Amino acid sequence: MDWASLLVECKENVRRQITPLLKGVSSKGPNLGVGAGGDPIKQADLAAEKAIIDTLTSHDVSFILISEESGIRQYGENPKRNYVTVDPIDGTTNLTRGIPFYATSIAVSSKPTMNSVHTALVADLFHETTYTAEKGKGAHRNGERIFPSNETSLEDAVIGLDLNTYKVNEIAPKVTKLIGQTKHIRHLGANALELCYVADGTTDAFIDIRGKLRATDTAAAWLIIKEAGGKITHPDGTQLNSKLDPKERVNFVASGNAKLHKTILNLIRA
Repeated sequence: MDWASLLVECKENVRRQITPLLKGVSSKGPNLGVGAGGDPIKQADLAAEKAIIDTLTSHDVSFILISEESGIRQYGENPKRNYVTVDPIDGTTNLTRGIPFYATSIAVSSKPTMNSVHTALVADLFHETTYTAEKGKGAHRNGERIFPSNETSLEDAVIGLDLNTYKVNEIAPKVTKLIGQTKHIRHLGANALELCYVADGTTDAFIDIRGKLRATDTAAAWLIIKEAGGKITHPDGTQLNSKLDPKERVNFVASGNAKLHKTILNLIRA
């Protein structure tokens, strides 16, 4: 199975299916229920998920779908051969508000665990930028090999930090020292894509310790960062190997290099 080519075909189908919807998409549009991950579903989410499923089934692929929208479903005669973890639209709020930063995220694994992911794609659906990775083959952006940043100075680093939660009062004290030593804090609203920005050196680190982000958002970008040569761990420095399930939540610190990673971990632990 040429999963790398198949995921690109999935991405192209997602783009075709959601493009006609973009003019009519609105944050005021109807919510079509609540997805398996707990968030309201928009029409674009369902269209993107259907595009992925239709692409895979048209090639007679057997797989278990692990989706932020539909949850866990089986397709084909031998579904346990492949696990396909998807966030059909990462950054739905951005899409519905016309903010040009949203993506589709797809990861393929042999088991429903993050460290079993062997092929991954995260596609920026607005800027037509596609990040891909295959285990042992490096990570790429639009076919070109990518590497993370070598920046080690917090003063000069651009660091993503997601504080989008009702628990901000609990989280803020843990990152106060980090914020105090960092001049350039960012959050763009599509975490899978922000992780890919660490993989290609656009940013130097990205941190999410809210306990809110789903494994479905992270699975593909996890492999892309690892294959690019970056670091991604739990905030305590241990290996990130979550169960792949729409309800599984993750905390992580992702950095371009080991030295910056260690500095960040020390500050958020303090």
